[in-house]
This record gives sequence, structure tokens and C-alpha cells, in this order.
Amino acid sequence: MPSSSLAAPLDVELRPDRPALLRVDPPDDTASWAAEYREALRALVTEHGALIVRGLGLKDVDRAGAVLGRLSGGLMTETEAFAPREAEGPGLYSSTPWPANQPMCMHHELSYPVEVPGLMLFACLTAPEEGGATAVADAEQVLRALPAELTERFEREGWLLTRTYNEEIGASLAESFGTDDRDAIESYCRSHAIDFSWRPDGSLRTEQRRAAVVRHPLTGRRCWFNQIAFLNEWTLAPEVREYLVDEYGADGLPFNTRYGDGTAIGEDVVRTVNVTYEEHTRREPWQAGDLMLVDNIRTAHSREPFTGERRVLVGMAEPRRLADGSPAEGSGR
Repeated sequence: MPSSSLAAPLDVELRPDRPALLRVDPPDDTASWAAEYREALRALVTEHGALIVRGLGLKDVDRAGAVLGRLSGGLMTETEAFAPREAEGPGLYSSTPWPANQPMCMHHELSYPVEVPGLMLFACLTAPEEGGATAVADAEQVLRALPAELTERFEREGWLLTRTYNEEIGASLAESFGTDDRDAIESYCRSHAIDFSWRPDGSLRTEQRRAAVVRHPLTGRRCWFNQIAFLNEWTLAPEVREYLVDEYGADGLPFNTRYGDGTAIGEDVVRTVNVTYEEHTRREPWQAGDLMLVDNIRTAHSREPFTGERRVLVGMAEPRRLADGSPAEGSGR
């Protein structure tokens, strides 16, 4: 038996404005502890949507990687990334590079590939001086809180992600597809329901239509599952959006989102989604050594502005092909 035992259910701290928090005594062998309590922790994530485990002391890459690997049963390799990450090991990544003074709004990680991660794992090696929380929001509650006419349209049409790859902004072709070979990229797009075209300057433009509302594969409950607001032009800081439009044109932005029929999404819609997320946000400041597990389909997550050094490792696991993840029409050509 390990020297640390999992806290009883009543010891899981539940507060309306914070994720579930479980405090444990430091085990002698964190990787063995993670393997032994994997199913119990996963059950808590299913119950609460997100769980912070405090006391494991995950303050270095090797220890964090071992724990994330044992808890996940195998980490996923990221594909179709929208921004480059630094690989810290097999399936282990740095957090997405994003200006420290700007928030990264609520989203579900990689909600647009055919195969999505069902579980997100975060390990905080270094906590920021202030801010920087990985906040969460319940996708079932957000769906119920959004205006019915908005969710009904998105549920009917889905959402459209457009991307234009360049060598300056966002992930490159090689970083997103794992190769820059045109034939291999085209083959990937055809087999993953992505429409594509090569522009005269040699850049790649893609479109993929995905469902905005899905049923959770375990609970069957409906979730607002997408990156409609996160990858939309109106979520960008005004000066950043103005620069990108001037540089690449309104139709050449590195990424943007639309209604499933191709209609532009207004700034008011993006604001409504982000305000609703904020109304349902729960946050707990990071402490060095913390572990956080997030049900990626039920729970959206964000990253808040921060000061000081912040180092959080990320793993993705439990790949899911959602039965309702891709609308019947709009497959890749």
C-alpha cells in the first residue's frame, strides 16, 4: 500500500466558485500512487467535471510526466494545433504560448478534429505570482444559459472553422499536420472531413464544419462543445484584430469561425458567449505542484492573465470520436 491514501469523498472541497479540490498527503512514489488511484480520480472528474489534486508535489518534468502518463493510460499526440507548443516528452507539452497580459478565453481543447481529447491533464511546475488560473466552466450549464435561438441555430447548422496557414502567425503546416508534404496534407484533410484549397501564394486554406452541441459519451447529457468564441476574430484584442485584417485581409485571417452555413458571426454573439462563460466560471489559483484533471467535453477551460513566471505542462488523453461531432453534410472534398 502507498504511504498516502486517497481522501474520503467528504474531503473533496466543493465551493460554487471553484473547481473541486482534493488534498492528499505526499506519496513516496507519485507514479505508483497515480496508477493505483486512476479510476477513483477519473470517477471524481466525471462527477464534478474538473478536479484539482493538491499535495503531489509535481514540480519537475519527469515526475509530472510519469503521473500524467499513469493517469491517462497513454497521452495523445496533438494534431491540428492552432498554435505551436514545445514538446516536453511523448504527449507532454508546454501550455499554449499566449501573451501573459491577455486572457485566453473559455474553450474546449481541440474540439474541431474528428478525434477529440476526452480528458485534459495539467501539472503546475511553477505558479505565477498573481493570476494565471486555469479556470473552468460547465458546458451543460452554459448550454442552458445561452439564448435558445442562438443554441438552436448552432445545433441545427453546426459551426465552421476557417484557417489560413502562414509562416508568421499560429502553427505552421508541419506543426499542425506533422508534415509539410502537400500530398500527405491533402490525404489527411480528405480523411478528416476538412475542405481545403491552395492559394496562389502557396498557403493552405481549410474549412471544417463541426457540431456545436454534442452528447457526452458517458453521461449522454447535451454539452456546448466548440471553440466558436475562442477562435473568432472578435475575441482577439482590437489592435491584434486590426493588424491581422490589414495584413492578411478579412478572408485571410489565420483562424476564424462562422455559422455552419458560412454566415459571419457578429461581435454581439461572441460577446454573449464569452459573458455567459464568465457567469459560470470557477477558478482556483495554482499552487506549485498541483495536478488538474478536466473532462474536456463537459468542461471548458481558460487561462487568465498573470504576472511572474508560470510553467504548466499539458497532456491530452482518452481520444473520442463523437457520434454527433460532425454534421452529416459538409465533409471534406
